[in-house]
Amino acid sequence: MRKPLLLAAASVLALSAAAQADVKMGVILGFTGPIESLTPDMAAGAEIAMKEASDSGKFLGGQSIMPVRADSTCVDAGAATAAAERLITSENVVSIMGADCSGVTTAVANNVAIPNGVVMISPSATSPALTDIEDNGLFFRTAPSDARQGQVLADVAMEEGIKSIAITYTNNDYGKGLADSFASAFQERGGTVTITAAHEDGKGDYTAEVGALAAAGGDALAVLGYVDQGGRGIMQGSIDTGAFDTFALGDGMIGDSLLTVSDLDAVKVMGTAPGTESDDAAKYTEMAQAAGVTGGGPYQGESYDAAALMILAMQKAGSAERSAIAGNIMELANAPGEKIGPGELAKALELVAAGTDIDYQGATGVEFTDVGEALGSYKQFAIEGGAWKVVQVR
Repeated sequence: MRKPLLLAAASVLALSAAAQADVKMGVILGFTGPIESLTPDMAAGAEIAMKEASDSGKFLGGQSIMPVRADSTCVDAGAATAAAERLITSENVVSIMGADCSGVTTAVANNVAIPNGVVMISPSATSPALTDIEDNGLFFRTAPSDARQGQVLADVAMEEGIKSIAITYTNNDYGKGLADSFASAFQERGGTVTITAAHEDGKGDYTAEVGALAAAGGDALAVLGYVDQGGRGIMQGSIDTGAFDTFALGDGMIGDSLLTVSDLDAVKVMGTAPGTESDDAAKYTEMAQAAGVTGGGPYQGESYDAAALMILAMQKAGSAERSAIAGNIMELANAPGEKIGPGELAKALELVAAGTDIDYQGATGVEFTDVGEALGSYKQFAIEGGAWKVVQVR
């Protein structure tokens, strides 16, 4: 019986070694909270990249990547910090794809990731304040800053004939940053802001908030909040009371769940979110659909690109050590080099391993500024016939 026992022991050791060979990458997003309808597809985008690299057999000599999810809640900095600590200390992830909302992203970066030397790339944290974060070169984002989104949304509103507007925003870093950017840009273009008012998420009734916005008046209401929380509640209340019949929405409101708002066909809706309609974006959409992703919400491509960049950075370093990632991100993301689109990670891994320069474009046309955030383009949306329609890309 000794030989079978030895074989059995060898099998156990082989399985254990294989398990230890997996590289763990964190995926921290708001799986509960005000954007919970958007995050499953964002996580799937990142995990598509991880699976693509693992299945290629070319990542770090054939190692595989295992995603480890954690819930940022989008709004609870304490919960997000605790979730990130679990990823880093207990799960021993090498890097983090996320977080999502700007406030929790700032908390995770400052309290956990940066002190522990862990790279994080957010696909969706857009607060202008993150541009100046003291990150020791560890924080990046594949989403552009709301400093630009405010300008784009103001252009859309003015072109739609809106001359005066009321603004409501979710009371956090994301909402305040976008509201300030939009209000400034709208006024610079000759528009009038009648009121700028914060709202709290998680309330069951927004009658008072809608009343204050209606009293201030305006041709339209800008809702810079979250699709599954206060932004939706204020929009529904405004429609129900007839307070406004035209809405300008920020990216946090662009999601399929908004299409279930009552009497939506009686109002005009416009909005903006990062994205493009390039061939690479279409290719990613095909990949996502093949993987069973059916939602049309934002930041899926940005999530794929965030994960892909960290994977390629490890390949360039020849190591999955945390300290090996950050120094390679900018070189991989920007020209010069052979352009790499979605679905081409096997090719990219080969080129990087051979020492060939690449220019990772990915699903969203990645190009980083000198502080490691995407320049980005924006889709202009409208709701027509009960569905989201892309009007143009700006």
